[in-house]
Amino acid sequence: MNRTTVSLIAAATALAAVTGFASLTAPDGTGSGEAKAAARLPVERSTLLCPAPSTSDLAETSYTSFTPESKGSGSTGKAEVTAAARESEDDAKGKGDKPVLSPKQPGKPVTGESSGAEAPALVGTAEGNLAPGWTVQQTTEVRAGITRGVLGVNCTAPDTDFWFPGASTAEERSDYVHLTNPDDSAAVVDIELYGKDGALKSEVAEGIQVQPHASVPVLLSTLTDEQQTNVTVHVTVRSGRVAAAVQAADDKLGADWLPASTDPAGSLVLPGIPEDATAVRLVAFATGEDDADLKVQLATPEGLITPAGHETLHVKSGMTAAVDLGDVTRGEAGSLVLTPTEESAPFVAALRVVRGKGSKQETAFIPATHPVGARATAAGNRAKGSSLSLVAPGKSAKVRVTASAGSEGGTAVTKTYTVKGGTTVALKPPVPSGLKGTYALTVESVSGGPVYASRMLELPQDGIPMFTVQTLPDDRGTVSVPTADQDLSVLQK
Repeated sequence: MNRTTVSLIAAATALAAVTGFASLTAPDGTGSGEAKAAARLPVERSTLLCPAPSTSDLAETSYTSFTPESKGSGSTGKAEVTAAARESEDDAKGKGDKPVLSPKQPGKPVTGESSGAEAPALVGTAEGNLAPGWTVQQTTEVRAGITRGVLGVNCTAPDTDFWFPGASTAEERSDYVHLTNPDDSAAVVDIELYGKDGALKSEVAEGIQVQPHASVPVLLSTLTDEQQTNVTVHVTVRSGRVAAAVQAADDKLGADWLPASTDPAGSLVLPGIPEDATAVRLVAFATGEDDADLKVQLATPEGLITPAGHETLHVKSGMTAAVDLGDVTRGEAGSLVLTPTEESAPFVAALRVVRGKGSKQETAFIPATHPVGARATAAGNRAKGSSLSLVAPGKSAKVRVTASAGSEGGTAVTKTYTVKGGTTVALKPPVPSGLKGTYALTVESVSGGPVYASRMLELPQDGIPMFTVQTLPDDRGTVSVPTADQDLSVLQK
């Protein structure tokens, strides 16, 4: 047997081991020769990263880990969330000695806490039946200072490309992009900033090193001398991979996390503008070579309407466009639907939402997001202060919402809702019976068209309507694995 044949046999064996269900057939011509549909199987490993929560000594941070139960994911698994190394640490590969979170089973949330300015970024891995749909929510309360507010973020999977419309380098803003590396080798990252007239000049935004298992915060205003109110941040990774999120803080409007917009597309949905929003700003950026001409619509509880005076938005290629929509919801919760007026061009978008008035204002961000898909989850819900927005921009849809068992007790509850096409449904979600602690909300598509969702968490303090909003994109708890019939006749050629 020659070396080529041995290599082919080894490759065939490896393929069978990876897919787990490839059938071995003799080269007798009895195979159907037809491609079989790919099977969707639960993922076996997930990685999530949480940014360092705050630089305030007054910060109080809670973490909630949750994995929904999934068929076919097995009966065993393990998960662990530990501290990432800091930028200044000599041994950047060193991890925290004690896990911050150690989930043991699907279907039940696990919580943890930290306080002060020294709380680190986190690196987490889940395997086996704890991996499919694994979600970690980080919620920080800061009562005073420039980062005053409720700062909530879904810990995210590492990637190589991120878009953040809605950031700023203005004097009244202190925006940091947090870069966290989960791997054993250093990552090299470039940051590009785009304002109303295009790229902002910078000589220090390229080749940023993020050491293994470490996190680096980068103040955007140190990357350029240009002060602009509305900026789009583009994070690209030359080598390795990172998780990225922007912490945006305003001198008067509070602070929150700005998550990445969904991938550039010709149409986007931004779900869950609260009914009492006093100011809404839309920020968009055209990522391709063509300008994006967009039709702006608001999906209300009654249907799609066009905001008066804001029927369209023209976004020039490579430039950031922003428009203040005011109190666009006018007392009713809604969602923004952006579609091309004529030819489609890729763009990204996010909303800055303000609640309250005068010195009692608070800010949150809603980026464009993927639809719920098969399933999506928001963890860290409380008995009071949680609300859910569901929008079906096209066809009507039916979804199933499950409130998990509580972290300290309670029984899961499930309800089904119908969302009419072109409308937003804002609701108080179900609460586990006998709830103790926090719980997770899982949204599953049952039938109809695509549904987009977000969860708002309200934690008011001293008359300030502190809040945060997290979108609920598909949790990607399953992966498409092709069914393969091995043909050993290739070994005889």
